Amino acid sequence: MPVEKKKGISRLTYSIRNSWAGFIDAALTENAFRELLVINAILLVVTFTLDITKMERLLLIACSFLLLVVELLNTAIETVVDRISLALHPLSKRAKDLGGAAQLVAVIMTIIIWGTVLLGG
Repeated sequence: MPVEKKKGISRLTYSIRNSWAGFIDAALTENAFRELLVINAILLVVTFTLDITKMERLLLIACSFLLLVVELLNTAIETVVDRISLALHPLSKRAKDLGGAAQLVAVIMTIIIWGTVLLGG
C-alpha cells in the first residue's frame, strides 16, 4: 500500500525540516563543508566592507552559496555511492571524481569572479 504524501503547508514544513537536518548533518560530519562555511562566512563579511556595486556584491555572495550547494551535492553523491558498496569499482570512482570535478569548477569560477571584482576588471 503506497504511503500517502503530505500536502500543502504540512509538506512544506516537513521538507524544510528534512533540508535543515541535512544541513546540520553536513556541518557536523563533513570537514570540507565546515571549512567552506567558515571561509564563506569570512568572505560574506568582506563583501560588505568592499567599495563595490550592489550587483558585484550579489555576485560574490552568490558564488559563496554556489560553493556550498555544490559541496552538498558532491557529498550526497559520495554518500549514495558508499551506500551501494564500499568496494572499489570504476563507476564508483567516476561518480566521485565527477562530483569532485564539479566542486573544482565552482571553486575556479569563484576565484575568477572574486579576482575580477577585486581588480576592477
